[in-house]
Amino acid sequence: MYRYNLSDGLAPAEEPAEGTGGTVLLLTSEELSRRMDQEDRDHLVCHTPLARDARICKAEVRRGYRNGTIVTPRQAKNGDPIAFGYLLSRDLVVLCDDSGTAHSMVQRLRKENPQKETSANGFFCGFLALLVEKDLRHLQSLEDRLSQMEDEVSAGRLENFNAGMMVLRKEISRWIKYYTQMDELVCELQENGDLSDAEAQMFHRVEKRLGRLLEEAKALREYGLQLREMFQAEMDLQQNRIMKILTIVTTIFLPLSLVAGWYGMNFTGMVELTWKYGYPAVIVASALIVLLCLYLMKKKKFW
Repeated sequence: MYRYNLSDGLAPAEEPAEGTGGTVLLLTSEELSRRMDQEDRDHLVCHTPLARDARICKAEVRRGYRNGTIVTPRQAKNGDPIAFGYLLSRDLVVLCDDSGTAHSMVQRLRKENPQKETSANGFFCGFLALLVEKDLRHLQSLEDRLSQMEDEVSAGRLENFNAGMMVLRKEISRWIKYYTQMDELVCELQENGDLSDAEAQMFHRVEKRLGRLLEEAKALREYGLQLREMFQAEMDLQQNRIMKILTIVTTIFLPLSLVAGWYGMNFTGMVELTWKYGYPAVIVASALIVLLCLYLMKKKKFW
């Protein structure tokens, strides 16, 4: 468990802040589940959702506090999604985190604002802003992967397209779902957060950033759909080429099949069967038929 005083630039503390100062409390799901008897100002801690039970991003307004969960598309080292349970009151912020991400983010907030006094709402808004700070860079990497797949489709390399596109489509969908839920979470906190003007502006900036990230993720989804259509068009083109070749082969050798069928009947009235030069004559005639078909197809620009 980690405790920080908001009134002292997020300085580590052993006891809750006195007076008007606020407190930030970081716990794991195991620590939170074991916590039974609370101090007078810590009784709210037991209303913090467990990070291990988090499934979606949400905010719920209660009497005297707000709580909820945050589930990001990013994964911890063990492969589990990075998730938080949180509780927010006038002078208390509780974060439940099993991945260690929250602790790292608080350390970064301390480093960037070592002497800045902030409120519980201000701290949590800064936490949300930091949570999505590098997301645009990740979305750009997804766009680069889509662009690379587009180049491969243009070059006719279609072998691994479906598998790669399925992975990207699922990931983009997760980010769209995440930003949609986070936008609703921030709006809920804005509408029911008893915020000062400065805090309301901070939450509004986070909301605008989430909106831009959501639009960027939706643009990637549209890019993926266009790329899918491009892949399908290239597949159709390749199939048309194959069918064209098969049609040409069939057209060229159909007369030869007819000739073979005629002379394969071996009627006694066929003088070519007894003619000395009958066999070479049929070969020459077949060759001429093939050349004539090729000439006509070339002239008609079939190939």
